[in-house]
Amino acid sequence: MNIDRFVLAFAGFMVLLSALLSWQVSEWWLLLTAFVGLNLFQSAFTGFCPLAKILKAFGLQPGHAFK
Repeated sequence: MNIDRFVLAFAGFMVLLSALLSWQVSEWWLLLTAFVGLNLFQSAFTGFCPLAKILKAFGLQPGHAFK
């Protein structure tokens, strides 16, 4: 699995988790969804993703989006 696929899978998991937590616990968990969405939006324009930097340091192979 390369960095691109891991970042997308992790973002999707976080959105689903925050939706579940907002339904079960508190609507304030939707702030996590907003944070993930904003981070995906800015990384589309800047190419900067903190998770991608961390994964690269751990040795995962970069894909096409995050080099």
